[in-house]
Amino acid sequence: MDEALATTTAVGATLLKPAQKVEWGGYSGYFADPDAPVGEVAYDPFRPLDEAGLREPP
Repeated sequence: MDEALATTTAVGATLLKPAQKVEWGGYSGYFADPDAPVGEVAYDPFRPLDEAGLREPP
């Protein structure tokens, strides 16, 4: 998570909110890309990932 946000800033995005634990039990942070809307990097421990690293359907 933290590494993903660091990568966004390394390529020109601005960190808006460092990743931190959030009230719903996950971990989330926000960045601003000069050429796109605000982005979020989030981890949801209640939604497992499959073998390919993709979120499984609800």
